[in-house]
Amino acid sequence: MMFKENPADDWHTEREKLLQSNLCELGLKLEGTRLEKIVDGLYEELESAKIRLKPKVYLSDEWGCPEGLPIIGIPFYLADEKLSRIEDEIMEDIEAESDEEILRYLRHEAGHAFNYAYKLYETEEWQNVFGPYSRPYCEDYRPDPFSLNFVRHISGWYAQKHPDEDFAETFAVWLTPDSNWLETYKDWGCHKKLLYVDRIVAKYGPMDPLVTAENYDVACDLRGSITEHYEKFRAEESEVPAYFDGDLKDIFARKVPPGKEDDWLPAHQFLINHRRSLIRKITYWTGLNDATVRSLIQHFVNRCKSLELYVNPEKSLEVLMEMSAYATTLCMNKLYKGDFIMK
Repeated sequence: MMFKENPADDWHTEREKLLQSNLCELGLKLEGTRLEKIVDGLYEELESAKIRLKPKVYLSDEWGCPEGLPIIGIPFYLADEKLSRIEDEIMEDIEAESDEEILRYLRHEAGHAFNYAYKLYETEEWQNVFGPYSRPYCEDYRPDPFSLNFVRHISGWYAQKHPDEDFAETFAVWLTPDSNWLETYKDWGCHKKLLYVDRIVAKYGPMDPLVTAENYDVACDLRGSITEHYEKFRAEESEVPAYFDGDLKDIFARKVPPGKEDDWLPAHQFLINHRRSLIRKITYWTGLNDATVRSLIQHFVNRCKSLELYVNPEKSLEVLMEMSAYATTLCMNKLYKGDFIMK
């Protein structure tokens, strides 16, 4: 008897092998991947804007510029389809997956690089426009989704997180070819920030950078195994107290009507099916970090399974809307009051 190979088994074996691999031994590189073309697109935009700086781009464990250095790190998994699949399966989403999203993030990081290359953050004018660079970073910042004092580029109202992020976001909007920033933001409070960027780029853009990253060891960000990389994110997830069983019983059905066993969906599976969109939308509208939102949704999954709750398929949209509103309210409590439940 012949047995067909199971692609799922093959992937599981390959995935486990990759998870145990050291990042530095995988031979990952930008050259020859779609990332190379996207980075070239960024360089073309900088050149069109008469900016001499072309920040080096390298593979890192996450998006970002090392503080004070004009060099851009891109998550390693974007350079390999299999590693992207692992990222998608473990984190339940890929931050900046499409070419357009990656270029959007690169423009933001180019803003950091420009800021660092010319030490703008040290000047009195920069601090008068954006605020003190020395202000502490806070992961769970409290954004105002309707504020007109900040541009909108990366989701989650990222410009409101810190003055350095405010500049990077403003620079990114200014750099985006079709942003039409002069007209779009003309009645916004952040218009003066865009005018500052326009003027400061005209001044410093043609100049050689004052700071370079020639001696930065780009390999230092890719040490350890892929498993160790993801363990860092598991450690960030929040513990969620068991407060919500009563509310979940109100949102979902406790019993399946006779004869409907094949039609009604277990509530935990319903949440798993919609988990990605819930996490993405709640993170976007609240600004709460995705690790905390993910922990909350996973808690709901676990409790719904233990409580044996169900969803009437005829009311699935209504239930999803109610669940979204409920989870968003809890996340706003967490953001502004420090806990999911207001005591």
